[in-house]
Amino acid sequence: MGILAWCVCGLVAGALAQRAVGAPRRGCLGTVAIGVLGALLGGLITRLATGDPISTFDELDLGSIFVAFIGASALLLVLDAASGRRGRRAQRRR
Repeated sequence: MGILAWCVCGLVAGALAQRAVGAPRRGCLGTVAIGVLGALLGGLITRLATGDPISTFDELDLGSIFVAFIGASALLLVLDAASGRRGRRAQRRR
C-alpha cells in the first residue's frame, strides 16, 4: 500500500476514532498522524492477539481501516489519560 493509501486510511481511522472516543479535534495532519500511528498499534495488537504475522496493509480495505480504528482509539484514550484531559462527552455531562 502506498503512502497516499496510508494517509487516506489514517485520515478515515483517525476521524472515526476521534468521534468514537470524544477526543478533541487535532486538525487534518494530527488526525492523519493519529490514524497512521493507530494503524501501526492496531497491527501490533492484532499480531499479538492472533499470533500470526499478518500483513494488514497490503490493500486499503475495510479490515485495515477497522484495525487502524481500534489502534487509533486506543492511542487516543492513552493520550487523553496521559494529558489529564477528558473527552468532550464527559465534559458535557458536567
